[in-house]
Amino acid sequence: MKIGFLVLGIFAISIFIVNVSAAPTIQILMNQTTFGYGEKLVYTIEVSEVTGDLAIIHIRDDLGKGSSAIPIEISKLKTEIPSPYPFEKQVFQEGKYFIDLEYSGAQYTAEFTLVDSGGVVIPYYTKQIAASWVNNEISGGFLIDAIQKTVEKDAINIPYIIDNEQLGNIQIPEWVKIITVWWLEEKISDETFANAFQHLIDKKIVTV
Repeated sequence: MKIGFLVLGIFAISIFIVNVSAAPTIQILMNQTTFGYGEKLVYTIEVSEVTGDLAIIHIRDDLGKGSSAIPIEISKLKTEIPSPYPFEKQVFQEGKYFIDLEYSGAQYTAEFTLVDSGGVVIPYYTKQIAASWVNNEISGGFLIDAIQKTVEKDAINIPYIIDNEQLGNIQIPEWVKIITVWWLEEKISDETFANAFQHLIDKKIVTV
């Protein structure tokens, strides 16, 4: 009888140890698997249990070149991860990418494809400059200079050379800030903003 209880006790302890050491199940849920330039990467991490550990993400291309480790706090079974920045041609090449996830001993990999859909994409840096102009931190000349240096000419073509002396002479009507705010708040697209700004240049509303 004592031997029987001892065997049952050892069996119960072994089950407990297995359950404690077992890694949770994890996966990455993708709303879409193809992204274009100007779009933001969004995905959801789903885990079977919250362990208190951080999830670690690496994003790599099909050549193995990847990002540094990205720690993510997991406080619930589903955690949406939206990228704060859109894909830009200057940073990401077209092709297949992989999202490697590690969490509490478990691993998972999801993949997506980045394509050039031909749409207008204005770099995030230019948006930061535009925000500074809206907040009256810089003159309109610095905004025009940034657009000329960072935005492709087939999107916004500024047909004059800007030097340091001309920066202070460039005038942009105050009401243009309304359109710029709509753009910064993503109420209008990069393409719509580019078309509107090009119209201002073509009609010489924005001049040096």
